Amino acid sequence: METEAEAGAASGGAQQAGGAPGEASPPPPPSYTAACCHGGAKMAVLAYSLGKREINQHFTIKNAKLISLTLVSFLLVIHTASRYYEGGDSCEWLLSRGRYLGENVWQPHGCMMHKYKTTEAKTCLAAKRVAFIGDSRIRQLFYSFIKIIEPQRKEDGNKHEDISFREDAVNVDFLWYPEANNSMKERLISWTHESSKPDVVVLGAATWSIKLHSGNSETLQQYTVNLTAIAVHLQRLAEYGEVYWVLQEPVNEEVLSENRKMITNQQLELYNEAAAGVFNSIKHNGRSPVKLVAASRQAALETITQSDDGLHLPDNTKNVGAMVLLNSVCNKVLRPIDGSCCQTVPPPNLLQKLSACFFLGSALVLLVLHLLGNNRHRRPVPPDVESLEEKKPVTAAVPLGPKAPFQALCRMGIIMGYFYLCDRADVFMKEQKFYTHSTFFIPLIYIFVLGVFYNENSKETKLLNREQTDEWKGWMQLVILIYHVSGASAFIPVYMHVRVLVAAYLFQTGYGHFSFFWLKGDFGLYRVCQVLFRLNFLVLVLCVVMDRPYQFYYFVPLVTFWFVIIYATMAMLPQIIQKKANSMWHLLILAKLLGLLLFICFFAFSQGFFESIFSVWPISKLFELNGSIHEWWFRWKLDRFAVIHGMVFAFIYLVLQKRQVLSEGKGEALFSAKISSLLLFLSVVFFITYSIWASSCKTKTECNEMHPYISVFQILAFILIRNIPGYARSIYSSFFAWFGKISLELFICQYHIWLAADTKGILVLIPGNPSLNIMVSTFIFVCVAHEISLITNDLAQVVIPKDSVALLKRLGAVGLLGLLVWLLTKDSRPTRGA
Repeated sequence: METEAEAGAASGGAQQAGGAPGEASPPPPPSYTAACCHGGAKMAVLAYSLGKREINQHFTIKNAKLISLTLVSFLLVIHTASRYYEGGDSCEWLLSRGRYLGENVWQPHGCMMHKYKTTEAKTCLAAKRVAFIGDSRIRQLFYSFIKIIEPQRKEDGNKHEDISFREDAVNVDFLWYPEANNSMKERLISWTHESSKPDVVVLGAATWSIKLHSGNSETLQQYTVNLTAIAVHLQRLAEYGEVYWVLQEPVNEEVLSENRKMITNQQLELYNEAAAGVFNSIKHNGRSPVKLVAASRQAALETITQSDDGLHLPDNTKNVGAMVLLNSVCNKVLRPIDGSCCQTVPPPNLLQKLSACFFLGSALVLLVLHLLGNNRHRRPVPPDVESLEEKKPVTAAVPLGPKAPFQALCRMGIIMGYFYLCDRADVFMKEQKFYTHSTFFIPLIYIFVLGVFYNENSKETKLLNREQTDEWKGWMQLVILIYHVSGASAFIPVYMHVRVLVAAYLFQTGYGHFSFFWLKGDFGLYRVCQVLFRLNFLVLVLCVVMDRPYQFYYFVPLVTFWFVIIYATMAMLPQIIQKKANSMWHLLILAKLLGLLLFICFFAFSQGFFESIFSVWPISKLFELNGSIHEWWFRWKLDRFAVIHGMVFAFIYLVLQKRQVLSEGKGEALFSAKISSLLLFLSVVFFITYSIWASSCKTKTECNEMHPYISVFQILAFILIRNIPGYARSIYSSFFAWFGKISLELFICQYHIWLAADTKGILVLIPGNPSLNIMVSTFIFVCVAHEISLITNDLAQVVIPKDSVALLKRLGAVGLLGLLVWLLTKDSRPTRGA
């Protein structure tokens, strides 16, 4: 995860953006069309505007949510029925089916295959005995298997002899039995009588039987008889360990040597059918104790033409079988978060059960209130998500009734149920990410075309006005989402440009909150609690429902921390606001900012002190991930200057604005012609220079060292390009602005209902069609994020009262509740890996 979320308030007086998708948009004013359009051009503008209105009238957000709810219900029924009637065993998917995402990336059907490293393989196989029995193909699988444990291992054993491997407590043997005959059966019988039986047995043989007997039908019949006899002893061994029979991979008949020409794909299929028939006939409790491995066969169907001798697997395929076996054996032991194949779903913990009871209780209270006929309620006016100022209704609203918060909690409970089903229950499928340039750049083109289509005239033309900052957050959020789902962090130039977007969100945090405190002078507890609630409500609920630590949703702790720092800086005496500020006060505010800069530098160059501060209980509970604050240190340090850059920019801008140095009228350039041209030229140069530098970086570590110092230039370059020309400030994209208003919810929700396995994979609602799947899951994901935004606004009006005494009482109650939760969970352990 390398990304983003939501910034603070924009400068005072900014209005809410309008004309978003799902809302009717007025056509351009007559004066505008008359000035710029003639004849056919005027008709084109009119058609364009009417087209948008027609789309918006039919595709409202309310209708979209109804469609989304219907889709979720339908897909839930389909997936449940599919697993019940067709089998939903992810181990079977892993062993039998899959496809190549790239030349060396194998994707099992419907689940994620973890790529095991040496230390993980040793941990899993410690004190285990693994035995490979068969011909040269099994020997090749044996070598691929032990090379995961010891990557430097060479294939130096004798071809037709047994081979042993010992590494620490790992014990892996290859036994040369090229035919499924009495010799193989005797070996298996001897194991059944030993006290120390193999924990894992991997067998396979057929090519030698075909070769030695020229593929005649009598040999196939004898093969079936032999396997039937062998199956009895394999069944006994399966009572003490795991037994795998590897089906035969295809051959490349054109390059087979003369003494192997009789090994045809037709013959191999007959032998595979015989093996499958024998082992599937000895099912116990509905499944065969001998697991058939067909994944390497399916992988070889695509790559066997690259084989050197036509019989043995090529280099890019031979590791598939070994990794499939390790996932089958080890996933249930190590439980890697990105290895969903062969994992059982852990039962809900105490907090998850309590949260379910809480949401069910809310539904029960709502039902009682409904039956009592208490229908007097209104939906609170959604506040400005940036300045957090409630917009004044035109007419007096009916007082908020008691049903409203319970309705919001019921909606939240339904949504949390969907979260749990997507990423904690074994209902929907998951697949791993795979980066290609097309999976990242093609969606970018689509969203920017839509962004241009939904353009509107701005209500005001001030620098970084509300509509523009919403637009900025919106397109950045969409880029970051595409970056996450495509796995583009593997491509360093894209990674570094996205790092700038993350810094830009923090820049907006500094800019927005500084502007609010400087212009409004509101340092009250109500304001602070409103911001903290809106930032943290969804994350805190997810921490309970999804059993994740707070730091897992790293951006929320980051922006929460910086909001507290900004508040402390501005609220610290002397409190300075613009209305009373003069030159001396300006120097004092600069002194505060300098003090903040020194504070940041001190922490940045004192990692030991930083860790000692944030490792103290109870602070450590907020910033630790897997018992360490290293991740928090990395995230904090990477963009440590972005917030203060935003604060300094806001201060300079607001001072210049008050002194009327800037020209912010409609159609006017921000500066004089010469200064504007110079600044635009420098901005373009910065953009190009940064892209060249980002493309030349060799490692992420090298780039990240420079990033905190240079990202601000790229951010300022964008602000100047976007705001210096008057015509650029006069329009904005309502499409991007709409997404900007729910950017925080989009960022958090993606963890579990768009991505999967805690962002390591991709949620699969529609298997077999990646393009349709991403369209459907994205549609549902966006609707859910929007609804959560409304729920948060609803609850904020109830949970955070404006009366100071009532607010203090509720804070005390929250503190007691937090203490109770800690006492209930202090001895619990995480149920999943990170």
